[in-house]
Amino acid sequence: MLRQRVITAAVLLFGAISFLFLVPQWAWALVTGGVMLIGAAEWGRLAGWRASGVIVFGAVVAVSGALLGWSALQHPLGNRLVMIVCSGALAFWLLAALPWLLLRASVRGAARMALTGWWVLVPAWLALVWLQGRPWLLLSLLAVVWVSDSAAYLVGRSFGRHKLAPAISPGKTWEGVGAAVVAVLAYLSVLGLVSQPAWPAFLTLEAAGAFLGLTALGIIGDLFESWVKRGAGVKDSGKLLPGHGGVLDRIDALTASLPLAALAAVTVFVG
Repeated sequence: MLRQRVITAAVLLFGAISFLFLVPQWAWALVTGGVMLIGAAEWGRLAGWRASGVIVFGAVVAVSGALLGWSALQHPLGNRLVMIVCSGALAFWLLAALPWLLLRASVRGAARMALTGWWVLVPAWLALVWLQGRPWLLLSLLAVVWVSDSAAYLVGRSFGRHKLAPAISPGKTWEGVGAAVVAVLAYLSVLGLVSQPAWPAFLTLEAAGAFLGLTALGIIGDLFESWVKRGAGVKDSGKLLPGHGGVLDRIDALTASLPLAALAAVTVFVG
């Protein structure tokens, strides 16, 4: 299982980095949009919708995401639009998703699942498209979640004893969370040293706060998708990715952390 998981992750990582640096922004938007549409289809199945409902939801995600992405790249106020949408998404994760987890409240219901699914998928897609204009910065911010997730998985699997949220995701442990924090801070230290003098912001307390925020939101996103799957009575969102499950199982942490990544890009790393 671990070998299959590592192979799949390596292939996905190679493909993502290749596309990030080699294709123009419109092609990147199409590729990432395709990923989000697969995620939308999986979300519809988790919601228990019929095929017609899944198609309608996918169309809403595609059209709204495309319009927001086009406006972000072409309109003079595009940067402000990205900030507004990503701020709304951050509010969703902290003021809606997190309380749902803490209270273990149901997310079921067609309207609730539709609205929630939009906030999970579309702002993350918008952030991905907009940040691709600075590919090295985007890669650096994406790597926060990858480092955090890998450290939490490896340490939690080997040494985890204290469950983080046993009623939601029994595999998550506090030892894994601690490992994620240590690994992310170590990654930031190395990144700060090797990126000088081009990116002086990586050696600031604000950068440390942003990286820890991305780590925390990644954990929230992971737990939230697990809670939605538990409500649907399934282990994985799909079977597309060997060793990982579905697309949502692979991008759950990113959907929560990417809006903050876009906000941090403006307020901390670019200005």
